[in-house]
Amino acid sequence: MKWSWKLGEIAGVGIYLHATFILLIGWVAVAHLMEGQGLADVLLGVGFLLALFVCVTLHELGHAFAARKFGIRTRDITLLPIGGVARMERIPDQPRQELAVALAGPAVNLAIAAALIVWIRATSSVQPLEELSVARGSMLYRLTAVNLFLALFNLLPAFPMDGGRVVRALLAMRMDYTKATHLAAALGQGMAFLFGLIGFFTNPFLMFIALFVWIGAAQEASMVQMSSALGGIPVSRAMLTDFHSLSLGDTLERAVNLILAGSQQDFPVLDNGRVLGILTRADLMVALAQKGAAVTVAEVMRRDFQTAEPNEMLDSAFQRLRECECHTVPVLHRDSVVGLLTADNVGEFLMIQAALGKARQLARA
Repeated sequence: MKWSWKLGEIAGVGIYLHATFILLIGWVAVAHLMEGQGLADVLLGVGFLLALFVCVTLHELGHAFAARKFGIRTRDITLLPIGGVARMERIPDQPRQELAVALAGPAVNLAIAAALIVWIRATSSVQPLEELSVARGSMLYRLTAVNLFLALFNLLPAFPMDGGRVVRALLAMRMDYTKATHLAAALGQGMAFLFGLIGFFTNPFLMFIALFVWIGAAQEASMVQMSSALGGIPVSRAMLTDFHSLSLGDTLERAVNLILAGSQQDFPVLDNGRVLGILTRADLMVALAQKGAAVTVAEVMRRDFQTAEPNEMLDSAFQRLRECECHTVPVLHRDSVVGLLTADNVGEFLMIQAALGKARQLARA
C-alpha cells in the first residue's frame, strides 16, 4: 500500500505502518492536552496507542496464521488509523475455512482481554468503567476494554469486518457463494444505513463508520461478482495478443514512441525471446523526468513481476493482476510471450460477455 513504511516481518509476514497513523497519534496527544494533562501523560497516551496497535497486529496475525493452515499465504499487514488490513493471496475456498480464518482475529483479542483480566484481578482492584476514557485510567484497564471492543466490533455482521465474513461463510454452507456474498453485503449496508442514521442524531463518528462499512460491503460484493463471472474462463480468451515488446538495449524514447502510436502502456522486455522484465508507464514517466529519454530500458524495467499461462483460469490470474499493483501481466507458453493480460482487457471482455448475454436473452424471448 502506498504511503506505508515497513516496520519489519513476523513469521514471513511484512508489517507496514500507514502515514495516516501520524494523525491518530496527534489526535491522542490533543485529547490528553484538552484534559489539562502534561507531557508525561501525553507520552503515556502515545504509549497506550502503540500498545493498542500491537494488539491490532496480533489480531491480523491471528487471521494470517489461521489462513496458513489452509495453505493461504498472507502477503503483508498494514496498520491504519481504523485498524489493520491483512492482504492474503486469496479468499479461503471452503466456507468452513473462511469461518475459521474470520473468527481467528476476534479470538486473539478475546484471549488478550482474558489474560489482562486475570492479571488485573490478581494484582489490583477493579476500576469503575465510568473512570475510563481515551486519556484517563490505567493502561491495563484501557487495553482490556479496547480488546473487548475490537472483538465485538469486528464480529458485527457487516463487511469488511470479520462478522461479515462469518455471515457469508455460514450462508455459503447452504447456498451459492456469490448469492451468500450479496446477502451478507446487503446486511452490511443495512447496518451501515442504521449507523449513519443514529450517528446523524448522536455521534458524527458513527457516520464515518457507516461510510466505511457501506463502501467495504459494496467492494466485497463487486469483487466476488467479478470473480464469479471470470470463473471457468481461460486467460487465452481475454488476453491481448496484438502487442509490442522491447529489448534490453532499447532507449526510453522507443517506448515513448510506441505509447504515442497506440494504446499499449506497459511493455514486456525480451532477451532472445525470454521475458526479463516489464517496463510500466508509471516507471517510464518517472525515469523520463529524472534521467531523460536516452536511458536504456534495462535500467528502468521491473525485474520482479507476475506471469500467467494461457490455459490458466482467468479469475486466479486476475486476482494476481489486482494484487501486484501493476496493469499488465505477461502470458507465457513454454517461456515465450503469447499475450498480455491487462485490467482494461478483462473489463472489456466482461462488457462483451454481458452484451452477448443480453442478446441471447432477447433471442429466447
